[in-house]
Amino acid sequence: MTFLGTGTSQGIPVIGSDHPVSLSDNSKDKRLRSSVLLNWDNFNLIIDCGPDFRQQMLRYNCNKLDSIIFTHEHADHTSGIDDIRPFCYRQGKIPIYLHKRVLNSLETRFAYIFNKNQRYPGSPEFNINLINKEHKFEVGGKIITPIEVLHQKLPVLGYRIDNIAYLTDVKTIEDKELDKIHDLDVLVLSALRFKPHPTHLNIDEAIQIINKIKPKKTYLTHISHDMGFHDEVSEKLPENVYLSYDGLEIDLD
Repeated sequence: MTFLGTGTSQGIPVIGSDHPVSLSDNSKDKRLRSSVLLNWDNFNLIIDCGPDFRQQMLRYNCNKLDSIIFTHEHADHTSGIDDIRPFCYRQGKIPIYLHKRVLNSLETRFAYIFNKNQRYPGSPEFNINLINKEHKFEVGGKIITPIEVLHQKLPVLGYRIDNIAYLTDVKTIEDKELDKIHDLDVLVLSALRFKPHPTHLNIDEAIQIINKIKPKKTYLTHISHDMGFHDEVSEKLPENVYLSYDGLEIDLD
C-alpha cells in the first residue's frame, strides 16, 4: 500500500496560507489530497481519484491502472477523473466501483464523460460497477467488504481488503459496521486535527474508534495543517498509531 496523498480537501500547503505547517520544509508536512494505491500480483487498485491524481501517478511512476474504487462524491476524492484518460488510451475501459449516488453526482458534474448524448470524443471510458454497504464484491481476485461511515450526515464507503481497512472522511460509524473491521493488521483512518470538527474525526475521536476495534497498527490520514507538524504530532500518538505521509509504503505481507 502506497499513500498517494494524506491531506484534507485543501491539501498542505494551503494556497496563500502563512500557517507554520504550510511553510514547513519537512516533506512529511506537504500533503496531496487523500488516496492510496494497493498493489498485489501486478494488479493496481486505487481508492479515490482526487484533483492531485495526475501528479500522484507521475510522482509514483504508476503506469498501469486496473481499477478505481470511490469512497464518496466530494471533489477532493473524485475531481481527477478526467486524468484517467492516458490509462484508457493504453488499456481501454477502466473498471470503477462506486455507489449509485456517487455515480449520479459524477453524471451531473462530468456529463461530457458519462452522458452518452453529450460524451466528448477522447474523454475517459469506464466499466461501471455499482456497489453498496450490504454486499461484498471482487476486484483482482480479492474480496472487498464495504464499510459505511458517516461524514456528518453523508454516507461514505470505506473498504476492508484481507486484514486491512481504509476509512476516510469519518465522523461516526455504527456498531454493525464496526463489526466488519475487527481482527485487522492495518487500519487507515481519517483524523483531521486535535480540535473537534463537525464532519470529521479529531484525534481523540479517532483513538476511541481504534481502542474499540484494536487493530495491530493504525495509520491516520486526511490530515489538516491544523493538526500540527508531522514530527511533533507523531511523538504524542499512542503506541502503534502513526501519522501517514505522502509516499509512505506499507508491505502488507
